Amino acid sequence: MDSSEASAKGHRKRQAGPKAERKKKQSKQKDDGSANKQSQRNAKAYTFKSAVRASRQARRTLDVDSKRMHVPIVDRTPQEPPPVLIAVVGPAKVGKSTLIDSLIKNFTRQNMGDALGPITVVSGRKRRLTFVECNNDISSMIDIAKVADLVLLLIDASFGFEMEVFEFLNICQVHGFPRIMGVLTHLDVFKQAKTVRKTKKQLKHRFWTEIYQGAKLFYLSGLAHGRYPKMEVHNLGRFISVMKFRPLQWRGTHPYILGDRMEDLTDPELIRENKKCNRTVSLYGYVRGTHMKDGSSIHLAGVGDFILSSVSELPDPCPLPDAVKRRRSLNDREQKIYAPMAGVGGVVYDKDAVYVDLRSKVNADGEVDERTQMADEIVSSLDAAGNLDAKTAQRGMRLYQDDDGQQAGSIGMPKSVQVVDKDGRIRRRAIFDDDEEESDDADSDEEEGNDSDGDMEEMGAGVLDKWSETGEDDNEDEEESDEDSDEDEDEDE
Repeated sequence: MDSSEASAKGHRKRQAGPKAERKKKQSKQKDDGSANKQSQRNAKAYTFKSAVRASRQARRTLDVDSKRMHVPIVDRTPQEPPPVLIAVVGPAKVGKSTLIDSLIKNFTRQNMGDALGPITVVSGRKRRLTFVECNNDISSMIDIAKVADLVLLLIDASFGFEMEVFEFLNICQVHGFPRIMGVLTHLDVFKQAKTVRKTKKQLKHRFWTEIYQGAKLFYLSGLAHGRYPKMEVHNLGRFISVMKFRPLQWRGTHPYILGDRMEDLTDPELIRENKKCNRTVSLYGYVRGTHMKDGSSIHLAGVGDFILSSVSELPDPCPLPDAVKRRRSLNDREQKIYAPMAGVGGVVYDKDAVYVDLRSKVNADGEVDERTQMADEIVSSLDAAGNLDAKTAQRGMRLYQDDDGQQAGSIGMPKSVQVVDKDGRIRRRAIFDDDEEESDDADSDEEEGNDSDGDMEEMGAGVLDKWSETGEDDNEDEEESDEDSDEDEDEDE
């Protein structure tokens, strides 16, 4: 080997470039003896592990700081608050009725048929929920936006956002924006998990743009036995049960009612005579906001302005559980539901009546609960006697002390006969069957009276003739007696 090949080329340090500059800076700091602690650390060692978690934490910090800057609001909610009004809004065929049915099944363990009208359930020790399904029209959206505390906005994930969603959001901005939660449905249409994740991400960010960053969005996968999965519905119901609401100032200073039952108290005779007559309607519901007084002016949505004739307090048809029993969960007797328009609920209170629903509970073995059976027997025994009309028809009505009692069914409705009196007023005379019989008897009596008068005349003539004959005989007897008396006097002389 040559000597040139055996000798190695020496290392040459870089004299220019970023690396050379960094080496010079480090050597200078070492020479000075005052190294900067920040430059000695690894920049990647002390950063956030997750950027999503970091943004969420920063957002929460900003939310807490903004809440401190708000003016304190007086909460006018009473000690026993009315049910939280939850509106289920969305386009047609998106699954609104199915979601209400699944939530009610989760809270009360009962199956709902048709979700008609407001449905009130007891969700916990201190909270009740009222579910209302909003129709797919502008008028219903405006009415629901005025009174809803929480809105479940359903979105068809297989189709995307529809115009009804944006129309409702614009309406809510005018009427005091309530709490809004998004619910994605029809996710079972997608067959690949990658497509599902991509769709969820796109719709979530678009939903955050319309509401606010971090708005809650739930995902409901396919149906199982006509309902959404039990665990997903349970998580949604749990989130609703513990949610806190910020009181809206306008609603807190104005009374309003969502009617859950309506009764028409108009006289049926007036309706028969004129179908467009003024009606007297009784509305039932929970009063929210402030107190409602008699004689105050109200506005019925879609109808007009009216004056209240009277306001009365009725027993709570869906009361909260007893506060003495301290349990976290509700038992079967406390899981109550009240939906009068849908025909569901144990008791319906009216102003002059109480309606009891006789619906027995059957366990898994097909046996009826003893308490329920006893209650059914008691109510059935009360109803077996019948109402007052039936009792009166059976037992009769005694008018006098020695009367055997007249059956109520024997007294029929009178017949109406129009009669014009002397003043020209038309009056309706009530004629009963007894009056007609009496009039017939009177006519027959008159005819018999006429016949009897002729007989009496004949009898009178005969009596007079007989009296005249007897009178002549009596006169002759008197003359004979006078002659005899004169003869007796002569003999005595």
